[in-house]
Amino acid sequence: MTISTQSVNITRFSASRSQPQDDLLSVEEPLEISIRYGLNLEIKNLSVTMRTPGHDEELALGFLLSEGIITNYEQVIGAVQEDVNRVSVILHEDTPFDPTQFERHIYTTSSCGICAKSSIEAVRVESTLPEIIQHWTIEAPTLYRLPELLRERQADFASTGGLHAAALFTQKGELLSLREDVGRHNALDKLIGHALQTGTYPLRTQVLLLSGRASFELIQKAALAGISFVAAVGAPSTLAVQLAKEMKLVLIGFLRDTRFNVYSGVERIAS
Repeated sequence: MTISTQSVNITRFSASRSQPQDDLLSVEEPLEISIRYGLNLEIKNLSVTMRTPGHDEELALGFLLSEGIITNYEQVIGAVQEDVNRVSVILHEDTPFDPTQFERHIYTTSSCGICAKSSIEAVRVESTLPEIIQHWTIEAPTLYRLPELLRERQADFASTGGLHAAALFTQKGELLSLREDVGRHNALDKLIGHALQTGTYPLRTQVLLLSGRASFELIQKAALAGISFVAAVGAPSTLAVQLAKEMKLVLIGFLRDTRFNVYSGVERIAS
């Protein structure tokens, strides 16, 4: 059984008194992601990422896609949970893979999706992007409702206050899927991995909502998954806005209550 939260003993101070009590925290543990490839199923360790346990196979698949190692689920035989903190993805023997191009020299923390890249050039993933449908629009009142719907379904966040979330919605504002993790990039990779496993990738007609800020690596992952509409509760970075404009993605920030800012793709928002 996967455990994503853990109770710890704390002392809580309030005004002039203190008292012992239990507090619920989000679990953070390392996950080693490796692949087996070629005729002899050679093993290549790709990364160790700090994550919240759960949906580990989805996380590994989403990571491989967002790193440009795979472009579709047909290239994969399957994902295997070797033990609680290790996942291997088995590639079909004809799936091209050069192990020397995917070197990570440090582990990936829960707060960073690209910290372990070995060069500036490696930050931008060179991969074939899915065709992105750009003609559909969303009404502003539909967007206003999304953060509340997200919070209602964030079970672990409600208990701990310590998890990021990524969720997919229909154009009418219906929640399709949601994943939580201590790492915002992990939450999105889990969503993408789920889409690969269920045959819903690429995600051309869905709206992605991020519970925090919108950083460059999250916009890049969204583009690789075919997502053309990204909304975030927090702020975007300058590089995220630049990439969204390059990829012709809608990028919304500060989506709270009945307001938001549009940084790219305003023509696809209907008032």
